[in-house]
Amino acid sequence: MAEEGALTVVIADDHEVVRAGVRAMLERFGEVSGRSVSVIGEAGNGLEAIRQTKALKPELLILDVAMPYARGIEVFSEVRRWAPDTRIAAMTGMTSAGLLKRLIDAGIDGVFLKGGPVEEFVDALPRLLGGEQVVAAQVAESVDGASDQESLTRRELQVLSLIVAGQSNQEVADALNISANTVNNHRASIMRKLNVHSMAELMAYALREGLLDASRQL
Repeated sequence: MAEEGALTVVIADDHEVVRAGVRAMLERFGEVSGRSVSVIGEAGNGLEAIRQTKALKPELLILDVAMPYARGIEVFSEVRRWAPDTRIAAMTGMTSAGLLKRLIDAGIDGVFLKGGPVEEFVDALPRLLGGEQVVAAQVAESVDGASDQESLTRRELQVLSLIVAGQSNQEVADALNISANTVNNHRASIMRKLNVHSMAELMAYALREGLLDASRQL
């Protein structure tokens, strides 16, 4: 049972050592803020993160964006549905500007790099809990410094996600209720926009951008 007035937190990351590090950051926040912190749940995959947040409705969810069974933005969408008052801080080791921008554009309350300074996270928490969207300095620099490469459309991202998941053109067509010829056109457009020329290069891009199914990520 959480102490009255404590900041209630669920930590979601598939690595125990990372969860321990997040606990240490929360302890640091408690020291400097004078507010007690209660970690009321931990999750090692995306579905468990959704389940625990739905059931416990913490004030804060600290969310790894690359976990098995459900990726970060998918977890974010479900948490928003079931626990709309929970504030969500995304933590990622991926530095791809495209991925970071998608997290920001999705409306996640805070976006931080796992390699970022502890004090930056600690200092940002009051603003995040107060309703502000907080983007770590390194994240902002990465997104601002990104090239103006032609971006993929929502449909092209859907096609790309299914292709790198191993689905054939016909399977992608059936899943999206479009023709196989349209899938071919999307594939050609994707490869042109990304300036890739092979499936291996496409897979490497998808891994960097967090588009691979989480269970297949490193």
